[in-house]
Amino acid sequence: MPRVGVGRPRRRPDAVIADKAYSSRAIRRTLRRRGIRAVIPERADQKANRMRRGRAGGRPPAFDRDLYKARNVVERCFNRLKQFRAIATRFDKLAARYRAGLHLAALILWLREPGQDHLSDRS
Repeated sequence: MPRVGVGRPRRRPDAVIADKAYSSRAIRRTLRRRGIRAVIPERADQKANRMRRGRAGGRPPAFDRDLYKARNVVERCFNRLKQFRAIATRFDKLAARYRAGLHLAALILWLREPGQDHLSDRS
């Protein structure tokens, strides 16, 4: 959500969406302290341990299934960008050149997109 009024631009996200590898008490605690919602599925071993402890295991962490589905779109975008060897291996030493390469790769992917007629908009 953008900042309303004057001041520095907002730098803290509303939520962090991550896969099960990031499911830990320490990560969840750090995010909670900073006021950031964690959208991380619980690992099976953590769930089993919590269930084994019964009531002492506490309640399961909150998980927004619909918001987590948006993560798939980002992952697929990264996978498509990494088809370009220069992007995947980071040939460029300068950040500006690497960023330019990302822009070019994104443009090529956009122009290749099936079912889209990007060039017909020119009337």
